[in-house]
Amino acid sequence: MSTVTQEERSVVADVPKQLYIDGRWRDGAEGGTIAVEDPATEETIAEVADGNADDAKAALAAAAEHQAEWQHTPPRERGEILRRAFEMITERADELALIMTLEMGKSLAESKAEIAYASEFFRWFAEEAVRIEGRYGVAPNGAGRLLVMKQPVGPCILITPWNFPMAMGTRKIGPAIAAGCTMVVKPAKQTPLSMLALAKILEECGLPGGVLNVITASSSGEVMEPLIKDPRARKLSFTGSTEVGRKLIEQSADQILKVSMELGGNAPFIVFDDADVDDAVSGAMIAKMRNVGEACTAANRFHVADGVAQEFAEKLAEKMSALKVGRGTEEGVDIGPLIDDNQRGIVRDLVADATSKGAKAIVGGHDVDGRGYFYEPTVLSDVPPDAQLLKDEIFGPVAPVTSFESEQDAIDAANNTEYGLVAYVYTSDLKRALRVCEGLQTGMVGLNQGMVSNPAAPFGGVKQSGFGREGGAEGIEEYLETKYVAVNL
Repeated sequence: MSTVTQEERSVVADVPKQLYIDGRWRDGAEGGTIAVEDPATEETIAEVADGNADDAKAALAAAAEHQAEWQHTPPRERGEILRRAFEMITERADELALIMTLEMGKSLAESKAEIAYASEFFRWFAEEAVRIEGRYGVAPNGAGRLLVMKQPVGPCILITPWNFPMAMGTRKIGPAIAAGCTMVVKPAKQTPLSMLALAKILEECGLPGGVLNVITASSSGEVMEPLIKDPRARKLSFTGSTEVGRKLIEQSADQILKVSMELGGNAPFIVFDDADVDDAVSGAMIAKMRNVGEACTAANRFHVADGVAQEFAEKLAEKMSALKVGRGTEEGVDIGPLIDDNQRGIVRDLVADATSKGAKAIVGGHDVDGRGYFYEPTVLSDVPPDAQLLKDEIFGPVAPVTSFESEQDAIDAANNTEYGLVAYVYTSDLKRALRVCEGLQTGMVGLNQGMVSNPAAPFGGVKQSGFGREGGAEGIEEYLETKYVAVNL
């Protein structure tokens, strides 16, 4: 018996299921479809078009055709489209949140928070559209002038992940529109509905046809590689795993594309013995359990000073055990399912590896019985240094706790990874806070807070967590080229 309600059927029915190319909704060239599954029930909730390489080429052709006209559209007009889209997303937050919960699994409260976060990128870049500036200066020898222009990079290829299906779209689409770039967007096959709903909103807000093109496809590699190697494309932005990112960087070398990569993470969460433990636990719950732990910014390793490690682990376990697990549409649910059975299997194997090497599960540590891809919120103590989950991105509701003796030990442990996206630090000592923040090899640090994401701030990492920044004043630079004109007076 289906568990999908009439309200849920209705809101999904209103979402377009076709490809969006050159301002028109159309079926894929081969007529195939992709099943979209509710990970809480394992039921198919929709079928969307399965595009192929020919569809993608048509989308890129549209983007290339409209680039010149779009980049000469007044910045104020581009910004006003984004502003209208921000307002429409805000007005439709409830239905958009329900769509997201149905296809991705997170609780309605979390989906609503993502909708608010996603819309803010449009508001932010609506304001940045009219602040694209170059400069004019006198040459050092006084004989000429230096004119520096900022111009749109051109047609962009944007590939978004399943874990934040709208926010990862708006923080790429927003600056592209503001800068005057056209684009082809490929959302994850698990969560295409949010992106299709977003495309419909932008269409209603007056975005000209061909500026945004959306391709849904079951085989991302076969569909996107020809575009990445096409000379009409000038920019690639990808959010996803480091493994896939490496392949895309290789492909982008053919055309020397301007590339932004927001890749994997292995975020350390450091708690010093002078920290307020209760505050640290509250921050840990945000950093670890946001999005069921399926976030590149999720705290992956908890390094806690010897003197407070046991207290921290016990208090964290108490908070985790109080979380209500269930279908995200149900009232009072805190934690939904993982995205699919494969992801749950990865989490299960990482926990099994740690416990086989001596880690102890204070709470959780098992699948949840029944339908859906649920896993118990889990806290592990006494985690040995060779446990695989200290090296791999967990992407699930599992918090491994280890201890350290000195400040330098904590920094060394935090930096002992190929990744460098974000770290979290809890301390009441200002000097220590600055020393540690400077010593951490990450693109972002949450200092005495468990959340770093903010549309007004530059989001991105170092090392194998990628390069480039999204959000902030820096975010629009990823979609602009710099042209220097030497002026002879």
